[in-house]
Amino acid sequence: TAKPMVYVCNVSDEELSDYSGNEYVKQVEEVAKKDASQTVVISAKIEQELGELDADDKAMFMEELGITRSGLDDLVAVSYDILGLKTFFTAGEKEVRAWTFTNGMKAPECAGIIHTDFQKGFIRAETTSFDDLIFAGSESKAKEQGKFRLEGKEYIAKDGDTMSGLE
Repeated sequence: TAKPMVYVCNVSDEELSDYSGNEYVKQVEEVAKKDASQTVVISAKIEQELGELDADDKAMFMEELGITRSGLDDLVAVSYDILGLKTFFTAGEKEVRAWTFTNGMKAPECAGIIHTDFQKGFIRAETTSFDDLIFAGSESKAKEQGKFRLEGKEYIAKDGDTMSGLE
């Protein structure tokens, strides 16, 4: 098939932080390389354990294992990548929402994901990057630091954009 492929290898929890000696993973990586596909290595046992922990315990457990992201997080990231998907956010006083869009979409198309009326009437959006917003600590501080910009109809949305004031 010409569709993108992701090969997922399940290793023991002892091998997760260093699976370089696992011959099966090497074989799968070789096949994936020939197919221009990607490989994700996980430990199903550890994924199950991570799923049962709260955020603080999960972070501590991952640090003990020598990993920075769970295998499930890696699988989602690789899947988004090969499918050409990105995420933008909208933030209001009561909630923050994540929206999936296809790489290369313009701001009005992204607004249309939320509601078709937003796409039809789109003029501009106040936009900042997720990283700038987190670094500033709040929307108002990010605005004070000049991290918000007005983006119009031709703006190509970027992964991690936070859009508000969609007009």
